[in-house]
Amino acid sequence: MKKSKISIIAGLTCILSSALLPTPKAIAQNLGYTSLDDYTEEPLGQVNSVSQLRDVAPGHWAYEAVKQLVERYRCMSGYPDRTFRGNNPVNRYEFAATLNDCLQTIERLIAARESGGVGTPTITRADSSRIQRLVEEFGAELAILTARVDDTEGRTDFLEDHQFSTTTKLVGEVAFTLAQAFGDEVDSQVAFSDKVRLQFVTSFTGKDKLFTRLTAGNIGNSFADEIGTNQGRFAFDGPEGNNVVIDRLHYNFPVGDKLRIVAMAGLGGHHFYADTFNSGLEAGGGANNALSRFAERNPIYRLGISRLTTGVGIRYKFAPQWELSAGYLAPNGSKPGAENGLFNGNYSALGQLVFKPTDTLKFGLTYINGYNVSNNDLAFGGTGTGLGNLNGSPFPIPVSSNSYGISAQYDISPKFSIRAWGGFTDAEIIGLGDAEIWNYALVFAFPDLGKEGNLGAIVVGAEPYLTGVDVPPGTVPFDNDIPLHIEAFYRYQITDHISLTPGLIWLTSINQMTNNDDGAFIGALRTTFRF
Repeated sequence: MKKSKISIIAGLTCILSSALLPTPKAIAQNLGYTSLDDYTEEPLGQVNSVSQLRDVAPGHWAYEAVKQLVERYRCMSGYPDRTFRGNNPVNRYEFAATLNDCLQTIERLIAARESGGVGTPTITRADSSRIQRLVEEFGAELAILTARVDDTEGRTDFLEDHQFSTTTKLVGEVAFTLAQAFGDEVDSQVAFSDKVRLQFVTSFTGKDKLFTRLTAGNIGNSFADEIGTNQGRFAFDGPEGNNVVIDRLHYNFPVGDKLRIVAMAGLGGHHFYADTFNSGLEAGGGANNALSRFAERNPIYRLGISRLTTGVGIRYKFAPQWELSAGYLAPNGSKPGAENGLFNGNYSALGQLVFKPTDTLKFGLTYINGYNVSNNDLAFGGTGTGLGNLNGSPFPIPVSSNSYGISAQYDISPKFSIRAWGGFTDAEIIGLGDAEIWNYALVFAFPDLGKEGNLGAIVVGAEPYLTGVDVPPGTVPFDNDIPLHIEAFYRYQITDHISLTPGLIWLTSINQMTNNDDGAFIGALRTTFRF
């Protein structure tokens, strides 16, 4: 509903007519502005008091007039108890905003009295005279206020008539990356790649969300082929050939105030519903936070994730400081063939307990049970050494695994945070023996480094690697070297929608090979556009 025009005052007081007021354009020109648009750039706000007005001193008649109107009709909305206070100075335009509010209140009182309202105060002749004089004194400011309200409501009506959808908003991300891998055993050229994500976020109740995402790109598997390992792959890699695919189709909704359910028909992942203790770096495969996949989260959360994965997850806050998450993923859950489907193929089931004693400190214990029957790869989601993924010969399938994780995040200050995690996987290579796989990391995050929106981070740890096997002697020869992952990046926010992220990743002991201690380096310069 539109704000009342100044002409309503004539009906209230039976004295004033709208003809007394100059046009908004004339007011702007008289005040020295070249156009009404220039004039209406002046900030307007709700009045806080009139006892210290620059143009209305406490002894001025307007001060007394407004004070009496406020005290009689309680029409000042600047304070919760609608009292009249003298605390902060305001200008004439701010005063006009509250005067207009007071006039509308009086208009409603008159209408209520005419309809037989009981206890409605009478508008006295003296108050009518005060209103008339106030409107004459502040007519220019009231006219500008009215013009601005009309213009704002007109623009709002236009946007509502031409908006994309009343239930859906579009969120986009485009990333350009200039990168190269180098090292003694690395043969790589400088590469320039892109990734595009367009996500439609739809809500039907205001509390639920349907995510439909289109993705394209040509980044592939980063430098996995050139280095010979999945170690150091970018968080945002994956698509090739710039072919557009629907890579995420999720629906999450609340059940009561404490429970949220996520149904995943495509690109299911445990990180979509469970806390991964790495806020700011957790990118969900996007190109605006961590540079690498390993720097996003503990790799055990990646068990069972793929573009075809289906599943369901829940997040339940059963006490102020406690939270429970649980979920089930089936990487081939949409396929009805043998050794596929929801319950007859690969799966990954998670349970996680989170304890948050304060707003800045939280801990988590995670358990994931997995089963891999349809390929020869434990699949930590494109992270870790080949041995750590039990990838290729001599490892047969199927593989049954139990993974355990412990995580923590401590936000020491708004600009400094420490995160840490450790993950252990006990895998049974059915028909061969057992294998033990470890990963761990320490993360130092620096939000708003340099200015608001920036992010710096240092990540030191080891991606999933094989530490021991209980199999027949000579079956699996390997070096037990620790493949360190050391990463540093700095996201500089050029504007609210454009960021530039230089970063460097150092990988030691590629694929746990002792003779490859120097490892490889990956340098990157990423530009991200978000809209």
